Amino acid sequence: MKFMLIRRADANTENGALPSQEMLAAMAAYNQRMIQAGVFISGNGLRPTSDGCLIRFENSSPTIIPGPLSPPEERVAGYSVLEAPSLQDAIEWAQQWPTMDANGNVTLELRRYFSLEDFEPGAGLEQHRTHARIPDTLNVYVAFPGTCREAMQFYADVTGGHLESLLTYGETPAAEHTPSSFHDRVIHASLNLRGRRLMGADIAPERYAPPQGVHVQMEYQDREQAANTFAHLAEGGEITMPFEATFWSPGFGMATDRFGVNWMINVSSDDCQPANEGGTP
Repeated sequence: MKFMLIRRADANTENGALPSQEMLAAMAAYNQRMIQAGVFISGNGLRPTSDGCLIRFENSSPTIIPGPLSPPEERVAGYSVLEAPSLQDAIEWAQQWPTMDANGNVTLELRRYFSLEDFEPGAGLEQHRTHARIPDTLNVYVAFPGTCREAMQFYADVTGGHLESLLTYGETPAAEHTPSSFHDRVIHASLNLRGRRLMGADIAPERYAPPQGVHVQMEYQDREQAANTFAHLAEGGEITMPFEATFWSPGFGMATDRFGVNWMINVSSDDCQPANEGGTP
């Protein structure tokens, strides 16, 4: 089940007061715990309503009501999107909200998302069901010739993602069909990156072929972070295209890491075309 955990506004947030470094650290630790539990999907803080407006329709005619909007406690200061098995599970996570926030005087609102199963069948619902062909998520699965464990631990260090699974052949029923020398190799690894996953496994050396024509692409908003990630991935590997500004991005680079995996690192830009429109060398 998907839930939105809403942090209601107050006088401080409406006045544009920014959280302290201690509060930012507490919130980051809270989010990290939820990431590791596979609960946290996304979250953002919102600027004061003085930087926004209401758009109210009357008889199909819109009226723009500029901020600030009152009363503050009826407004939204931020939100987190959670994936939890039940309302009670979501409540338990909400109860762990950092007590440092507003000295422990915070109002949170927890709301469950609608799903298509909540609606009566009909023509309108069927139009929405056409979107069901789109997967809930798209992940990348990479084969390794026996280096999966080292590679996935390296990727976890570089990206800060959560290595949620590192399962060996010897720990599964596949062990009886696998040579004992291969029992310590990885049959399934999963690195959770904000709900998206880089997965991998070791395969028999005689069946392994280095990936060709495919890149794992990661996108950042922060150019410095993107450059650092690119440098770490390229270390000991081969740079195909140095990380630099392009006509579509403030920063883009291509490299093959020391494990033979191809990477594209891109800095997002609203003013430029997507990276794949620029072509590759």
